[in-house]
Amino acid sequence: MAKKKNDAETAQTAMPAEKEHPNKIGIKEASGYMLGDAANLFNLTYISSYLKVFMTDVFKLDAMKVGIMFIVTRLWDCINDPLWGVYVERKKPRPGGKYRPYLKTVCVPLGIATVLCFVPWNQFSFGGRTFSPDSGWLLLISYVSYIFYGMMYTGMNIPFGSLASVITDDPKGRTLLSTFRSIGSGVGGGIVSLLAPLLIFIKTGETYTIGNKTQFVKMADGNRMFFFALAMGILSIVFYLWSYRSTKERVESAPESKVDFKVVYGGMLKSRPFITVALAGLLISGQLQFNSYNTYLYKNYFVNTNLSIIGTICNYLPMVVLILFMPKLVEKFGKKELCGNTSVIAAATAVLLAIGANSEKFINLVNPSKGIFPSWLFMTALMLIGFGYTFVSLTCWAVVMDVIDYQEYKTGQRSESAIYAVYTFSRKLGQTIADASGMFLLKWAHYDGTEMARKGFVPGVSEKLMFICTIIPAIVYTGVWLLMKFGYPLTKEKLEPIYAFVREKRSEDELEGVAPEIIPEQ
Repeated sequence: MAKKKNDAETAQTAMPAEKEHPNKIGIKEASGYMLGDAANLFNLTYISSYLKVFMTDVFKLDAMKVGIMFIVTRLWDCINDPLWGVYVERKKPRPGGKYRPYLKTVCVPLGIATVLCFVPWNQFSFGGRTFSPDSGWLLLISYVSYIFYGMMYTGMNIPFGSLASVITDDPKGRTLLSTFRSIGSGVGGGIVSLLAPLLIFIKTGETYTIGNKTQFVKMADGNRMFFFALAMGILSIVFYLWSYRSTKERVESAPESKVDFKVVYGGMLKSRPFITVALAGLLISGQLQFNSYNTYLYKNYFVNTNLSIIGTICNYLPMVVLILFMPKLVEKFGKKELCGNTSVIAAATAVLLAIGANSEKFINLVNPSKGIFPSWLFMTALMLIGFGYTFVSLTCWAVVMDVIDYQEYKTGQRSESAIYAVYTFSRKLGQTIADASGMFLLKWAHYDGTEMARKGFVPGVSEKLMFICTIIPAIVYTGVWLLMKFGYPLTKEKLEPIYAFVREKRSEDELEGVAPEIIPEQ
């Protein structure tokens, strides 16, 4: 018996332990990366959610002119984004790495750009004259400040997104980074979404009665919006610098790019995974941007701006619940499998919401005393959509890193910044389409900034706002589900040889001395 026991113990001892990945990271560094995306969202969420409100309700600009502005300013991104991508890719690594230094060099200009977008110029007097909406000056200022913001945000977002691929090449670590980046998005976006409705709106002195309930009508205040932008700009700078100090580049990059960009960009056009992810990114980013139009819905349909807070909670609560289980779920089922099989919940809920919220018979059935779609049912739908969309949201950045590996596997060329720049552009294109189409639809709904800024529910206009804010999500979430379920091909099984190829290539490069040593940070 003793001999058998000793033999068993010897055999167990002889079994090789699972080898730990050389670039394994932990919660601490993932948290540092998370801070950077929180900083991103301090700026982006406020700009995305409230800049259009600032322009229509504070500057009193015509919605059609604002929509055209979004199109024109984003056309510059056709040049700006690829230029940033090439510049970042070809820039020699600095003492802090190839991508990390941008966190501290671009953070201040980006914070300033955010603040400039919300300066209430129409409240200032210049030689006894003020800027009127019809003078053209307010529109020109809006163009210049928004273009400057877009350039600075791209200058931060491309290297920040590329940073994840050089922090680690461990698939588990990348899932961890993507998950924590999504947490950072929730933190940054949540702070803006929860606090802004409480701080930037003031009572107009008018009231509106729905059923037996009387509510104060609120409007956006230019001075309050400016000071909130100032707070978000400062907070973003602090978080960017904190993220810089908390992260490290482990996967070394060449000091001078030897990438053939014709091969890289040509490979993108032939890559089903990249095209699918780019289209999904366009829809995802477009919908995130379009969600900001719910501000008009809360203000001029439900006549309760505080619903923005409840809507934010409903969107993020499923993420908070599921985020702890995400790494294990991805490891067991795979990213494509999770996204494709759960996003149908968001699609189905959005379609049912669009049908119910615009059906007079259904509204009279569920809310006969008030004659409007009940806010509690709208919030319930937002929570179900958030649940179905959570897996797409939490894994989207890890999916992009998988596509970068896939491109290297297929073409032999690796260019995080170039690929990420095109992906970033697809997301900006989605934002452009969302912003411009939303403004054109506001014009179609006869939204008037002067009237609607001071009034609550306006018959005819308010119902059209509900139609706009429900039919577009129904189309977009259905598109995301179709792309992730049937379009994106990189299953868990197909990714294994790609990961193995990249690991082997890294090992060979290190043995041959191809990757230079990054100078330690002083």
